[in-house]
Amino acid sequence: MEQDLEFWQRGPITGIIPSLQPVVHALLQARKEVERALQHFPDALLWQRPADVASVGFHLRHLTGVLDRLFTYANAQQLSTEQLLFLQDEAKENSHVSVKELVEQFNNQVERAIEQLRHTSEASLQEQRGVGRRQIPSTVMGLLFHAAEHTQRHTGQLIVTARVVQG
Repeated sequence: MEQDLEFWQRGPITGIIPSLQPVVHALLQARKEVERALQHFPDALLWQRPADVASVGFHLRHLTGVLDRLFTYANAQQLSTEQLLFLQDEAKENSHVSVKELVEQFNNQVERAIEQLRHTSEASLQEQRGVGRRQIPSTVMGLLFHAAEHTQRHTGQLIVTARVVQG
């Protein structure tokens, strides 16, 4: 059944250029894995840090924030005050937010990223982009692929941490 296949095995995603199919596949796979791993995850464990590693709450906030930031840079924009404040608060424990809310925020950010990918042309992929205040050189393609691999990395860390804190 197609639903059992990973996204890269399902073929191209409509509206995404071939060069960016791996990006969209990685984001969709991460979203699916986060939802599955946290389907019954209790809010009370959200900020636990076993062996002093990052919490599930941090990973969820970071997944959302890093996608927003990297796609902002890919869009030739600098970060807003709100984005910088979000970055500062990613690791701060917030007992007033639920797993469901954080997963929904991540899912919404994945949707925004996919929408941006739909409007990204092949011709723009090698365009230069500056990252951060120091304007570290990158390209649109570099930023989008980094967003995909970074999302996959933190998804894996989130899944392991969630399993550990649940025993």
